[in-house]
Amino acid sequence: MYRANQAAGGISTEHDQALMARILDRDEVALAELYDRYHGLVFTIALRITGDRAVAEEVVQDVFFAVWRTVAGFQQGGRPAAWIIGIARHRAIDATRTRTFRARMREQELEWVETGTAGQLPDERLERAVLSAQVRSALASLAPPQREALELAYYGGLSQAEIAGRMGTPIGTAKTRLRLGLLHLRRELEPRC
Repeated sequence: MYRANQAAGGISTEHDQALMARILDRDEVALAELYDRYHGLVFTIALRITGDRAVAEEVVQDVFFAVWRTVAGFQQGGRPAAWIIGIARHRAIDATRTRTFRARMREQELEWVETGTAGQLPDERLERAVLSAQVRSALASLAPPQREALELAYYGGLSQAEIAGRMGTPIGTAKTRLRLGLLHLRRELEPRC
């Protein structure tokens, strides 16, 4: 698909620019057409970066959602294909970092519970295991949207704007979910007298 677009040269770029203008006017049909033209290319880029088909499919959805949300940031006269490829590359790298970070956190958590940190006394290992279990329990007691927002922030390292984009909500909603989630965790983890 993309090669056919490249072969058409300027006509393809002009058509893509027209699609971008229509998307700016909130034309969903134009977004669908742009998706049809580039989803294969975006998937290929995401798959090469992430190495995971399921993650690559999520990246494709994220990319076209980002196109819809941020089309005003597209430079008129620019090449839409290059802009879309840039978004795809960044989203795929973010997905890989998030997955790697989560895996690393799970490994550390298991290491703390099973073996403890080198030089720790058995009481310290037990205390760390108990604290870890309390945190997991407190996270599990959160409403799913609050838990997801906190996990994206703390385990995924995403900003509030990125969390809002990933969850498909306004930034104010993402901020509220984070704040309420943190307040709930504070209440759950405060020492009881």
